[in-house]
Amino acid sequence: MAVLSKIRQRSFFLIIIIALALFSFVLADVIQSGTFSSGANDVGSVNGTDIEAQQFMQNVAMIEKQGQGTSTTQAMNSAWEQEVRRIILTEEFDKLGLKIGSEQLINVIKQNPNLAQNPQFLNAAGQFDENKFKESLKGIKNAPDQTQWLQWKEFEKNIERYAVEQMYNTMIKSGVYTTKAEGKFQYKLENDKADFDYVTVAFSTVNDDQVKVTDAEIIDFMKKSPKKYKSDNTTSIDFVLVENKPSKEDEQAMLSSIGEVRAKFDSVANVGEFVNANSDIKFDSTYLAKKDLPLDYQEALFNLPVGGIYGPYVFNGHQCISRMIAKKGNASAKASHILLAYKGAPQSTATRTKEEAQALANDLLAQAKANPGNFAMLAMTNSDDPGSKNNGGEYDNITPGQMVPQFNDYVFNNAIGSIGVVETDFGFHVIKVTDKYDAVLMGTVAQKVQPSEATIDAIYTKASQLEADANENSDFAALAKKAGLEVIPATNLKGFDEYVQGVGSQREIIRWSFNKDTEVGDIRRFEVPQGFVIAKLKDKNESGLLPIDIAKQQVEPIIKNQKKAEIIKKKMSGASLEAVAKASGASVQPAMGVSLKMPVIPNICTAPKVVGKAFGLAAGKTSEIIEGNSGMFMVRAKAVTKAPEAPSYATYITQDRTQNQSYAISKAYTALKDKSEIKDNRANF
Repeated sequence: MAVLSKIRQRSFFLIIIIALALFSFVLADVIQSGTFSSGANDVGSVNGTDIEAQQFMQNVAMIEKQGQGTSTTQAMNSAWEQEVRRIILTEEFDKLGLKIGSEQLINVIKQNPNLAQNPQFLNAAGQFDENKFKESLKGIKNAPDQTQWLQWKEFEKNIERYAVEQMYNTMIKSGVYTTKAEGKFQYKLENDKADFDYVTVAFSTVNDDQVKVTDAEIIDFMKKSPKKYKSDNTTSIDFVLVENKPSKEDEQAMLSSIGEVRAKFDSVANVGEFVNANSDIKFDSTYLAKKDLPLDYQEALFNLPVGGIYGPYVFNGHQCISRMIAKKGNASAKASHILLAYKGAPQSTATRTKEEAQALANDLLAQAKANPGNFAMLAMTNSDDPGSKNNGGEYDNITPGQMVPQFNDYVFNNAIGSIGVVETDFGFHVIKVTDKYDAVLMGTVAQKVQPSEATIDAIYTKASQLEADANENSDFAALAKKAGLEVIPATNLKGFDEYVQGVGSQREIIRWSFNKDTEVGDIRRFEVPQGFVIAKLKDKNESGLLPIDIAKQQVEPIIKNQKKAEIIKKKMSGASLEAVAKASGASVQPAMGVSLKMPVIPNICTAPKVVGKAFGLAAGKTSEIIEGNSGMFMVRAKAVTKAPEAPSYATYITQDRTQNQSYAISKAYTALKDKSEIKDNRANF
């Protein structure tokens, strides 16, 4: 259940802060954490306008503060997009002479309910009073402490810009018009229907090994559409992680020290207090089923008598000693159900009556009892419970009292394997009791095993030696293998990225890979929380196109299908559908009632080119071979049924205009950004 909260605004200062948040242009989607290098003056520039580092850092700090959990790098990337947008649009607004006056500013303020509806600014009639508002502004302007006044001026700048942008968007939207003819066209796209026969040979009939694609072909393909495959500068590295892990000797040494704890643990009266005093992991009073205990020690731990002790044992990097405190039978259960809701039941969208729901429940009960193994399928195809339907109706770890009383009583009062029907406020439930769990309460002293100084020295030596060897030997993979380490690739790194997969937040590694002095093949060792990373710069992509390993995922299938198309064309010989079908081993298939709005060939795929050709052919005429999305096609037109004239096309006109207006606003900014000269120095920060 969602929890709604309402904040009452009491002070003018707080109102401003909230309004500032509402009207700010801070982007919602932000990326991830890093630090600024001292000494850099500019983070970048847009059309010659510098983004000064100090102000930029202040914006970053504000975004971090506003977005709980937002890392520095996330905030930095958000601030960057904010600044780029601000500069580009401000330039455009200035060119167009767009400004707002004081009266327009007041009108914008009136639209903000946090200001306009505050009792502090209302007259006797409950309306926003400009004079009261201006008096409040005058008060903070003349106050000895100017903090609030400066914040108001910043807020005022933001709402002015907000209002100007809305004016600009209105100008764009007003230039977008949809005629009656365009509305009628959209109506016909949706309602004109074509019937046709077709033959298709899928691309999948040609094995991939018959159509090899080279890197050069992928690059040439991208060069034909450079905007589509445009990419920021990227780098790729290979690295190994030398983990700072304790040795077997460290674990053995730990065993002897924790043995002293075991002797005391056996006799303490308050297990929870003892655990909290001696363990790196605090006491947890949750009862656990057998399946929730550490896999390697389930039997030993679960079968301990009350008061019994097990350990020490190693689990998840900790030396552990566990003591049994209590046991509980039937602590939780697993059950599956099929909900048959009816019209009028809470949260129900069903249209069936209560009587129909009960009858269906009884029918499904009979089916489930006849074939219990089919219960999950019955649930997926019949249940009205969206929370469990796709999981075969299953709920695990149900505790007493968790479900509504009727459901709860059936699960906990019937044996495993029982299947029955109960009625609740939500409808009728066909329930299958799958399992029941006893549970135990344990206290566990867990002390993290730390590497000894000798181990730390050995790890440092190993990492340093690998770095030195890698600088002398180009076969990085062979050296890693010899050292018993795995080479991990990190590809398509961008200059403003933060995370390196496998080692987490590592801005230092990212900055190194983009440094102008770092060359492909360079090796460097980095200290990370997990130990040491020895990284090798594999590639620097400054071409402006997607890196090959990324492009392959997008482009290679397209080129393969183009090559497969040529092979299939040779098979599809003949002048008629029947001849082509016979030559290619396919069959003639019908397609009925297909529209241009939804150009889907049933059970095949979306095929706009194929459907478009069917609409364009005269009845009885056959097309040439057509390349579709899933394979090669030939179609023979049967008939096109024209939709009747509609009394009005207003709905289609409105839909088309609204869609085009939103598209125009988005594309206007994209066009301005594309033609802007943007210098991005974030990789240096």
